[in-house]
Amino acid sequence: MSQIGHIQGAALQRELQWFKEVESIANPKDCESVNKDDMTQHKVFTENHKELGKEAEKSMKETATSCTVVDALIVTIMFAAAFTVPGENDKKKDVPTFLTNKVFTIFIVSDAISLFSSTTSIIMFLGILTSRYSENDFSKSLPTKMIIGLFTLFLSIATMMIVFSCGLYIMLDGKSSIVIPSILLAGVPVTSFIWMQFPLFVELFISTFGRGIFDTKKKKLI
Repeated sequence: MSQIGHIQGAALQRELQWFKEVESIANPKDCESVNKDDMTQHKVFTENHKELGKEAEKSMKETATSCTVVDALIVTIMFAAAFTVPGENDKKKDVPTFLTNKVFTIFIVSDAISLFSSTTSIIMFLGILTSRYSENDFSKSLPTKMIIGLFTLFLSIATMMIVFSCGLYIMLDGKSSIVIPSILLAGVPVTSFIWMQFPLFVELFISTFGRGIFDTKKKKLI
């Protein structure tokens, strides 16, 4: 918990996993019994985690909103880039450069990947923003959408930088003194995104698709 305490969505998800693991090995009668306040175990859990639930909802909404804005910008740029052919006509063959330059194939394929992945990312984050934010949603649904959204956003940013580098290469006719430094600088946004969002991605992935809280063999013994 010390590793994911700062990620409210993952923290609530982990708490839910603890509760379900304990519930799965407990006596069914104990799960249905009530305390002196006439509350079942599930009601007590929900009551004690109300604040964490609100914080998790706020955290996920803020992350989804910010990422949606970035995705929308990428979709707009990549859509325009698909119909804006870089370079001029090939003087020797008197045809557009993109018909003779193999780099253009990388340009258009990367543009398509960036466009489709950013669109997918928008759909995932919109799914988060329009969610009911019920307790069960934090168990699997919301973390899965967040994982897919972050991965496709990263993919769209990475391929967008490839599109930029290919376009620059075509327009400058492969001048390495300018193209190489520009390509290296294009890696800065990708690296920055990984540095900022990778910890969230990893923790959500582990808590969602990793093994259960309790060891399986010990659980059977109990």
